[in-house]
Amino acid sequence: MKENILKSKSFNFAVRIVNLYKYLKKQHSEYILSQQIIRSGTSVGAIIREAEHAESTKDFIHKLSIGLKQINECKYWLDLLFATDFITNKMYHSVNNDCEELLKLLIASVKTTKRKLNATTTKLSIINYQLTNYQLLWF
Repeated sequence: MKENILKSKSFNFAVRIVNLYKYLKKQHSEYILSQQIIRSGTSVGAIIREAEHAESTKDFIHKLSIGLKQINECKYWLDLLFATDFITNKMYHSVNNDCEELLKLLIASVKTTKRKLNATTTKLSIINYQLTNYQLLWF
């Protein structure tokens, strides 16, 4: 079975975010920003898992789009933690690289799926048009 890279990378990212959350609580006694980053950073993987069983292609796109919003929000909290010296330069860049990679993967997945959906819709419209014209010739 083919590995789902988005699924595995989002899970690994969530593990890193949980570890970052534990670090923030233990080393900085930080409870507000850490709650925000753990919520947005771990929800991405859950949403991707949910998208695996989407009811339709449009539902799949919608779920991945929500994941895209969540990873973008996580990036905001990560930037804020770095700007306020809660995390080191090394920590920031390490987690941020993974965050950026997930962001790019989600963008590509949404674009690709939309393109395929539009191509299918266009083909169906052409077939419907041809069938309608064919039927008109017979009546």
